[in-house]
Amino acid sequence: MKIIIPDDYQDVVDRLSCFALLAGHDVVRYREPAADLDELVERLRPAEVIVAIRERVNFSRTLIERLPNLRLIALVGRAATTIDYAACKDHNVLVSTGASNSPTAPAELTVALIVAARRNIALEAERMRRGEWPCTLSHRLAGSTLGIFGLGAIGSIVAKAGAGMGMNVLAWGQETSARKAKEAGYDFAASKADLFERSDVLSLHVRLRPDTRGIVGPGDLARMKPTSLLVNTSRAELIQPGALLAGLQAGRPGYAAVDVYEKEPITNGNHPFLSMPNVLCVPHLGWAEWDNFELYFRECFEQIVAYAQGTPMRLAGAR
Repeated sequence: MKIIIPDDYQDVVDRLSCFALLAGHDVVRYREPAADLDELVERLRPAEVIVAIRERVNFSRTLIERLPNLRLIALVGRAATTIDYAACKDHNVLVSTGASNSPTAPAELTVALIVAARRNIALEAERMRRGEWPCTLSHRLAGSTLGIFGLGAIGSIVAKAGAGMGMNVLAWGQETSARKAKEAGYDFAASKADLFERSDVLSLHVRLRPDTRGIVGPGDLARMKPTSLLVNTSRAELIQPGALLAGLQAGRPGYAAVDVYEKEPITNGNHPFLSMPNVLCVPHLGWAEWDNFELYFRECFEQIVAYAQGTPMRLAGAR
C-alpha cells in the first residue's frame, strides 16, 4: 500500500522500533508542513493510507474530496478535532484510532514549564549564553497557590507534583474534579472567578469540546494577579482568541508558559509571544517523547496492518 506520513516534525518516525510494522509497504514521510492546500493535496494524492499525527493536518471536506485514492486515515492517538467525519463517510474513508491516552509526558512538561517559568530558567540561561550575568529575581513555588483547572488524569499528576514542592493546590472543574480534590485533600475553588483570583500559578487541563472552547476569557484573565503565571499545555482554543496576549500586555497575568497555539506550527519566530520576555514558549512538546511515540505510533501502525489484512479495527466517527 501507499502510505504517507505528513508533518513528522521531529523527523523520527522511521527510527521508532514499531516502524518495522510497515515493512513491505511504500511509505513516504514529510517533515516540513505543506505551504498551502494545493501543496498538501499534491503530497497526499497518491496515498491509500495517511498517518495523521495528532491534529497537525486539517482533514476538511475540501481536502478529502481531492484525495480520490484515500481509504484510511490512521490516527496517532485516540481523538482529533481536525477530521470531518461526515466527509470521510461520504467518500468511504475509514478513520482508525489509537487505544491509549498516557498522561505522563504532558504532565511532566507542565511541571517543567512551571518550574522554568517561575524561576526564570530559560531567560537566565539565554542571558548567560550571551555572556551576561543574572539580573532577575524569580518566584518561589513553596507556599504559593497552584490552581488546577480540570483535575483529570494530567491535572492530577501536576497537582501531586505541585503539592510535593510545597504548593497549596486549588482545583476547579466539574463534579469529578470536586470529588478528586476532596479525596486528595486539595482545596476546591468556590467558583471559576475564585480560581483565577487566588492562583499564583494557574494550569489549564480541560478537554477541548464545543462547550469548553473559549472557556477562558478576558474577564477571567483580568482577575489574575500581576505576579501570577498562566500555563497552557492543553489546547490554545480553551482561551478566547487574542485574550491571553491582551491580558499579558495589560499585566494580568504577569507571566505565561505555553505549549499550544491557535495555528501550528510556529515558524520563523512568527508569534507575538516570542518577543515577550515574560512568556515561555515551547513548540507543542507535551506528548513528544520516545516512550509516548513508541506507544501511539505502534497502535496506529497496528491498525494499518489490520486494515491490510482485513481484520477488525478500532474505528472513530460515525460510519
